[in-house]
Amino acid sequence: MSNYKISRKNTRACYLCGIIQPYTTFQREGCPNCESILQVSTRVDDCTSATFDGTVAVLNPKDSWVCKWQRWVKCVPGIYAVKISGQFDEEIVDELERQGITYQPRDGSAQE
Repeated sequence: MSNYKISRKNTRACYLCGIIQPYTTFQREGCPNCESILQVSTRVDDCTSATFDGTVAVLNPKDSWVCKWQRWVKCVPGIYAVKISGQFDEEIVDELERQGITYQPRDGSAQE
């Protein structure tokens, strides 16, 4: 896990996994969980949101009850948003479905 301070200024949360990183880290490195799926580094504004609520620090994802509760599968250690305002465009949702991934919006609009 990177050793940077998470502040609300210039940070974003990935729509798919919820990890929170500075905007510049998403540009430079992409998303540590979703880069192979979404190529986030080339479309940060389309795959992340600057508006999110609630944060969870995940240190050991494999053994974390929070990861199980939130259905965060195969995530790296980091800071994650619980609720993210906004959603992927339909084009990206279709792209995910073609890869066999069901997108669950984290903005509270999806029914459990």
